[in-house]
Amino acid sequence: MGILDIRDLSISYDGKSVLSEFDLSVSKGEKILIKGRSGIGKSTIFRLIMGFGIQASGEILLAGIPIDADNIWDVRKKVAYVSQDTDITEGKVSELIDEVLSFKANRLNISKENVEAIMSDLSLSHRILNKEYTRLSGGEKQRIALVLALLSGKDVFLLDEVTAELDVTLKQKVVSMFFDNPQWTVLSISHDREWEEKATNIIDLSGKVN
Repeated sequence: MGILDIRDLSISYDGKSVLSEFDLSVSKGEKILIKGRSGIGKSTIFRLIMGFGIQASGEILLAGIPIDADNIWDVRKKVAYVSQDTDITEGKVSELIDEVLSFKANRLNISKENVEAIMSDLSLSHRILNKEYTRLSGGEKQRIALVLALLSGKDVFLLDEVTAELDVTLKQKVVSMFFDNPQWTVLSISHDREWEEKATNIIDLSGKVN
């Protein structure tokens, strides 16, 4: 049993099966790339893990405990999810960061220097802190969403096309940030070759369709 287990998962859209009897066991510290054509259910798997949506059949377990409506908030406290939809919130960037830092679990663990280091690694200047999130470019939104995930103090990450709008240098930086940390468990959905080059396990969903 892994830190995350998906058992016999089948997904249907409008009565049409797009994913059938999918199984996956993820060990702590594993770095997994999930790939496959558009519409095959990649993003839906992440949303199901986070409790967004309804699975047609199957079971998802976190640390051996089945995920359900009663414990989904506990799951969200342990798993960081960065969606490919970057229009996730509004307000000044500094306010979004302050909100994450205000969480009880983070108060003693994250310093101003930690924030500055993460932003620097993602080529974000301090000027962006005073900008409205909704007015950022797509690439800036992706990087701010990653900053928020990294500041959350979690060690399981679901990353959905988080480098799609970044240049090659930034893609490589982001992949290294997540895949080079042996303590983090990372599942990434991406078409970027940088993820494939460093993944310890590549799951191609193309063969999981009826």
